[in-house]
Amino acid sequence: MRRYVHPETEDIELPGVLFALSDATRLGMVVELSDGVERTAGQLGGEIAKSTVAHHLKVLREAGVIFVRSEGPRCYNSLRTEDLEARFPGLLGHVLPLAEREYR
Repeated sequence: MRRYVHPETEDIELPGVLFALSDATRLGMVVELSDGVERTAGQLGGEIAKSTVAHHLKVLREAGVIFVRSEGPRCYNSLRTEDLEARFPGLLGHVLPLAEREYR
């Protein structure tokens, strides 16, 4: 089973989060995850190449935006809503409604 490294809540940095959210593909993935449902890379990637999806998910994970959970051969991605709210109160509340207009 694959193990992923995630930053601790107190180590999540605003520039990294903003960089991760600055890409339209990654922002779309975050919008999809904002409903609280875990999704695999295949469910988030659509028609994008697997290697590109993996890259985008790595950027989001390393920035502390998503959490990746391994279960057997599958990996499930979820939005770290509580951690981001604790670290940057209101950030997702401002960004997600605007992004949903574009990516839903």
